[in-house]
Amino acid sequence: MPAGKPPSPRDILAREALAQIPKILTLQDRNRHSPTYGCFDRNYWQYRIIDFPSGMAQEFVLPLALAYSTDLAGNSFFGQEAVKDWSLAGIHFAAASAHPDGSCDDYFPYERAGGAAAFSLLACLEAYRLLELEDETCLRFFERRADWLAGHHESGRLSNHQALIALCLELAGRILQTDRWTKATRARLDLVLSWQTGEGWFWEYEGCDPGYLTLTVSALAWLHSLTPGAEYAERLSDTLRRAVDFASHFIHPDGTYGGEYGSRGTLNFFPHGFELVGSWYPAALSINDRFLHGLAEGRGPCYADDHIIGHHTWNYLMAWRDFAAERPALLEKTPGSGRTWFAEAKLLVERRGNVALFAGLNKGGTFKVFVGDALAASDTQLSVQTAGSPKRNAVGHLVDGYEIEQTGDEIHVQGSLGWAKQKHMTTFNLLVLRLIMLTGGRLFPNLIRRLLQKLLITGKDTAPFRFDRRFRWEGTSLIVEDRLEAEAWDQVASVQLGGDQTSIYVVMSRTFQTAQLADWRDLTDAVRRLGRGEALSLTRRFGP
Repeated sequence: MPAGKPPSPRDILAREALAQIPKILTLQDRNRHSPTYGCFDRNYWQYRIIDFPSGMAQEFVLPLALAYSTDLAGNSFFGQEAVKDWSLAGIHFAAASAHPDGSCDDYFPYERAGGAAAFSLLACLEAYRLLELEDETCLRFFERRADWLAGHHESGRLSNHQALIALCLELAGRILQTDRWTKATRARLDLVLSWQTGEGWFWEYEGCDPGYLTLTVSALAWLHSLTPGAEYAERLSDTLRRAVDFASHFIHPDGTYGGEYGSRGTLNFFPHGFELVGSWYPAALSINDRFLHGLAEGRGPCYADDHIIGHHTWNYLMAWRDFAAERPALLEKTPGSGRTWFAEAKLLVERRGNVALFAGLNKGGTFKVFVGDALAASDTQLSVQTAGSPKRNAVGHLVDGYEIEQTGDEIHVQGSLGWAKQKHMTTFNLLVLRLIMLTGGRLFPNLIRRLLQKLLITGKDTAPFRFDRRFRWEGTSLIVEDRLEAEAWDQVASVQLGGDQTSIYVVMSRTFQTAQLADWRDLTDAVRRLGRGEALSLTRRFGP
């Protein structure tokens, strides 16, 4: 990336990723005489405000290994022996901090988190290969962790986790030169493929999240490149082609991707899998090029959170490494008019003229609408804050079986608001959780995980507010009509419309994107004028 010359689309990936390496190094204990040498959880080794290290944090060994081994202009970390040493120290700490069975914790002690174990093992395995290491401590750790993953089955349908576990077991078998996990690899792969719907997406908890889909694509595309058995080659090719075709509908006119209308509300986009698939299915490269256009314009989300910064850093660098030289022409920014309805996902995409609508109807009609290349509105449904103490928040964007009707020019969704999941940890709750996990809970971590998922993520408790949302087309103009009914408006303190509100606990959600600078729309004054039995109404028009 020579000075003064605009970076190429490929180099944009490297620029974004390498900018995170100094922060990742800041998160690591690099003191060779420290008992926590190699730990990336700064809250544990530096601030000392938690009592165990997060196993997920050791995933950061892979961004360091990639920075060390990737020869590109402007990479000051390339070939630096200190970086190699720090990456190896991270693998050693992952081994030392793991439980005797090879598992690790993420958010509470004795959690034995499948996602953290898979992410960090994948990173350690690939870092070991890239750095050309020969280290018995690492190999024995890989063996223990792979054995544990092969026998572990977590609660919830998280396709990305299962795809990562299948990839980990395949890579571990190759590094350790054994076929002991071949049967388990194929079983996990079969499970993931069974969770792909006829529409091409994979289940993530209660539905489809386009963001997490790109992570599943990355894991499966990596597996496909390794050809784990001829009998899977054709199945994986078909699986990936259908997943890419589905994902192509959710790259927006401005180059952003997905968002709050997905089941988990993430802004994720992992490009590496699309580069791998693009070597034999060029349509995947067009999606990446559209995303890179948005990234170059500064529209990409910020992933620089202490816990998730590693995911996209290594994925971007691997996409740079495997970037396809021959690329198809960029997809048209304004595809032809028409409605695409994914009945299983309950996701709708409709374009008329230069207006494009992306809506999650199973999330109450949460939507994004674009006019030309510009985002005209991001809407996460009505949000009501009640009066009194404690204040409660009722929202319209929780996943539910809402009433949905469609005609030629109208889409209608109605139902009840639900109480937002805003449970936070208190000192008492934290002590109770610690006590449970230090006693019987350590024997049944999946039960605790299932209870927390129910409390923080899945399900909906109905609130006493009913909404009615209509999308209506008049030619190439989109009209959005909202109606909200309440049992008693005097119990309402505030009603607003926001563009980035999510109300379930998802690690990768609530990241910042520049589009979120748009103000929330405050409807409280209108509510103050309503009498008992009257409804709040709002009409908006987008387009000519």
